Amino acid sequence: MDKELTSPMNAASANDRGAADLTVLHEAAKLIGHSGTPEIAITGTLRLMSQMLGLNRGRVLLPSTADGLLRIRYSYGLTEAERKRGLYSFEEGITGKVMQSGQQVVVQDVDQEPGFLFRAVDRATLPEGVVSYLAVPIMDGNLTVGVLAAHRLRMRPRAINADLVILRILATFIAQIIKINGLIDERTSHLREENQELKEALEQQQNNYGILGESAAVRDALLQITRVADTPVTVLLTGESGTGKERFSQILHLNSKRRDLPFLAINCAAIPEQLLESELFGHEKGAFTGATSSKQGKIELANGGTLFLDEIGDLNMELQSKLLRVLESQLIQRVGGIRDIPVDVRIVTATHKNLQEAVNRGTFRLDLFYRLNVFPIHLPPLRERTGDVRILARHFLLNANREYGRYTLFGKGVMERLESYNWPGNIRQLENVIKRAVLIALDGNITIGDIESILRQESVINSHLEAGQSALAQPSPLPPPESAATIVPVSSAGSIQSSARPYSWVREDEEQTLLEALQQTGGNKTRAAALLGMTARQFRYRLEKLSLTDSL
Repeated sequence: MDKELTSPMNAASANDRGAADLTVLHEAAKLIGHSGTPEIAITGTLRLMSQMLGLNRGRVLLPSTADGLLRIRYSYGLTEAERKRGLYSFEEGITGKVMQSGQQVVVQDVDQEPGFLFRAVDRATLPEGVVSYLAVPIMDGNLTVGVLAAHRLRMRPRAINADLVILRILATFIAQIIKINGLIDERTSHLREENQELKEALEQQQNNYGILGESAAVRDALLQITRVADTPVTVLLTGESGTGKERFSQILHLNSKRRDLPFLAINCAAIPEQLLESELFGHEKGAFTGATSSKQGKIELANGGTLFLDEIGDLNMELQSKLLRVLESQLIQRVGGIRDIPVDVRIVTATHKNLQEAVNRGTFRLDLFYRLNVFPIHLPPLRERTGDVRILARHFLLNANREYGRYTLFGKGVMERLESYNWPGNIRQLENVIKRAVLIALDGNITIGDIESILRQESVINSHLEAGQSALAQPSPLPPPESAATIVPVSSAGSIQSSARPYSWVREDEEQTLLEALQQTGGNKTRAAALLGMTARQFRYRLEKLSLTDSL
């Protein structure tokens, strides 16, 4: 026991020092629990060391991620210039020795220690008399992650060992602050990167007329849209369900001279057949039961502007004839009316079906097809939009978090799984999956297990989609009956190569191609159809026409 503690006066002083130690530890713990940043917590702890214990010019040194050198990251009582000078390799000075060995070091007199560098603080800055330097490692388990150090006057009633005990405890506190901050940084840096990418994507969206995506396929579709926006040409948008046809039609309208006039949209498949004619052409009073007054249809209401007709392939033959008349003469008659009404409307149509096939089946007028197919623009499916899944997924995650009041992040491997999925439902399906993932995620983290569970449920509908492969939705000129069918490429090894091809007449010499596709896919008709660039229904139709179903 030190002699200074034997007298009643020294005992009282010891009690005061013990109270000061407890106060420092208590206040440091409060700083850790309530400070919003490590800067506040650690700098506050160093201030307590100086003001209550006389451990002055305290500093915390951490390895730099840029060059691996030890730098003063937090300090109290040092100038900015002194902080910048406090730079050490692991082999330099007392600080480097502590970092390398993981052992505390006590320099009783800095003037008598050859290894003390006076790099950060000049000797002239220190007080006169004997100055000591204490440095303890900051440990995360068995790993040294930094150094806590401070000066003190050697000749003080307080024992150096007492200071070392406090420093080691505070170093443990600081280690926890650094560890927690590291975990937060790891998570938030990922979020910051995502937010930056999303910000850049949103900026790019302004250049893409509101379409979120940077892929070449999207840029090509937008380029075609802008080329014809200011012309009177009829545009047919093709592509699978969920590829954003209405949004692209709006872009076409907004880039045309009609931009300040109405834009109306109607989904031909969403309105009962008996009501669709009235919705499109309007009706006169008394035209049918319930028609108590005259009503303008969508075509009239869009006069001077643009009318978007989605799922045009679902129009019946009678409405197809009437639509053809509108396109040719810009005249309409309301239901129950006899008067021709002139209109000036640009009609943009869209379909996910193969209109060529519909023409061949006799369910779609050939003359209307040619009127609509003047300038077809194919909208790419999501699986062909390289890099866009990542951007769209983050956009939908942000929207879902706002909508549901959540703070959810993508876990490890989730984005890669989303990018590898085929997305038969395209953008609409991706948005749906992200929303569901946000709702089921635990602890604010969407795991790859969450995504796999949702995608397993989604995979049930794959074989029932009519959209088929992307190229099927892109019409091309109808071949005459005597023309040859498109040849399916075959590799040098004799295996069928997946190739998109337009619809063509069923010919007997296709038999071998169909059978090879079935053989390659183990008899799975849906996969065989996809391999040949067909819908499953088209593939089965060919099998039936060629009388192959009985032999399978």
